[in-house]
Amino acid sequence: MKTHIFPFTVAYADTDAEGIVYHARYLEIAERARMNWLRGHVVVGDDIGFVVRELNIKYMSPLHAGEDFVVETQMVDVGAAIVRVEQKFVKDGNVCAIINLKVAYLGADMHPKRIPAEFLDGLI
Repeated sequence: MKTHIFPFTVAYADTDAEGIVYHARYLEIAERARMNWLRGHVVVGDDIGFVVRELNIKYMSPLHAGEDFVVETQMVDVGAAIVRVEQKFVKDGNVCAIINLKVAYLGADMHPKRIPAEFLDGLI
């Protein structure tokens, strides 16, 4: 499956008092990377789209103010209404954090709905 690369530079606003990226900030950065990944593939209609159903994050190495890194986003598994996604925070070839999540595709009624094939074709 395709890997989407989202470059990011750590700003001081992203860090805690020690100058390392605050743990919750990884979730915000990952969300920006996912939105960038989905841009251009969103199905126009009455559907709500994807919502996070489950999320797990593993921190391996800190990121600091001023450092450049990328978020690699990739679909790992696709079901009828659920997609499993992996996002890696990578600096100089080293994985600093990994987020594994499941997102559900919802219709306007806020219930799971089959993911349109034309949407998946652009991402797989």
